[in-house]
Amino acid sequence: MSDQLPTHDSTRRKFLKHSAVASAAFSTLAVPANVHADDGDIIKVGIIGCGGRGTGAVIDALHADPQAQLVAMGDVFLDRAQQCLTNLQGNREVGDRVVVDEDHIFSGFDAYKQVIDNVDVVILTSSPHFRPRHLAYAVEKGKHVFCEKPIAVDAPGVRSVMESCKQAKEKGLSIVSGFCWRYDLGVRETMSKILEEKSIGDILAVESQYNAGTLWHRGDKPEWSRMEYQLRNWYYYTWLSGDHIVEQAIHSIDKTAWLMGDTQPLKAVALGGRQQRTDKKYGHIYDHFTVFYEYPNGKRVYFTARQQDGCSNHVDERVIGTNGQAEVLRHRIYDTTGKPTWRYKGKKPSMYRVEHEALFKSIRDGNPINNGDYMANSTMIGIMGRMCAYTGKTLTWDECFNSDERLGPVEYEWVDVPEPAVAIPGKTTLSEA
Repeated sequence: MSDQLPTHDSTRRKFLKHSAVASAAFSTLAVPANVHADDGDIIKVGIIGCGGRGTGAVIDALHADPQAQLVAMGDVFLDRAQQCLTNLQGNREVGDRVVVDEDHIFSGFDAYKQVIDNVDVVILTSSPHFRPRHLAYAVEKGKHVFCEKPIAVDAPGVRSVMESCKQAKEKGLSIVSGFCWRYDLGVRETMSKILEEKSIGDILAVESQYNAGTLWHRGDKPEWSRMEYQLRNWYYYTWLSGDHIVEQAIHSIDKTAWLMGDTQPLKAVALGGRQQRTDKKYGHIYDHFTVFYEYPNGKRVYFTARQQDGCSNHVDERVIGTNGQAEVLRHRIYDTTGKPTWRYKGKKPSMYRVEHEALFKSIRDGNPINNGDYMANSTMIGIMGRMCAYTGKTLTWDECFNSDERLGPVEYEWVDVPEPAVAIPGKTTLSEA
């Protein structure tokens, strides 16, 4: 398989048509025998991307199915894979099913191929830039996938993932997304109250916040090339992370997309920049965003995201309707006077565990899950917000989705890659965003 990501000239209307056709095809599929596992079968699991999120995902996967075993792992850095293996082997609950021998720990830019070739299910938790090519290869090889969010950092990557998910449906493969709130029982029930029972009437607008503090930095060493430095501190480079609006705050954007019926915004305008996190070591991403998304029928999403220390933190969606309001993560419904009328009182198992339980059950039952449509749509909405903020322009969905700008180097080598410039609204062009 070529390392070049496929591109497809598509419009917003084609996006909708693509999703509808793929869904129709999925409903009539006969599941191939080689993608179904009987109850007694061992399911071989592999991981690509051995950071903290990947380690947690493996633990959740092994909890989800008693016959699952971790047999292969890969990371661009060997030390990361080895540390992950040590941590997993020391886990008292699932460590006995971590059966990775030294011949199945892979490193380098092609490690993903070696992992995928040796497993039934692959967990994709590398830095987001690489997700489209990893997913494409997994589907080509007929493997089930847990695909962490976001699924890409640019429009060509989103279009590649859409094509991979279409092929996965045709092959009867499961693809479960890391948009974990979709699997949270309290959020699901709250969404049902809002969207199906219309407990607050028709939705008029959504106020969404992902305001939090700063995150990790892994330092620098004289012997590191600038490629290694950027990869080890991938969060601070848009080509690797998509910026924090796409990498972290995408969870909130996904919930707003869910509330809007997983449709696409018509256009958006945004503000953003970096005020606190200005040191060169933080690469070139922003530390705050505000995006106004306009949907059909005049509906609006007002979104803010911030990663600054010493500030008030808040993460939730307030949904404003014709007959009341709701708070999604607090699981509450209010009438027009602000009086609470409902709150979720049910069970709250780990949403991370629930999503893996769904994945492995679908494999055992031969009833594949494919979260491709919404995970592509939500990621693209986040990318759209970044593009609007970086350029300072009001942009349409078509302008953003049809962009052919692929972020990152053409080839991956341990060299001193350039240090990207910080985007300046009004000067940065759409092709640079």
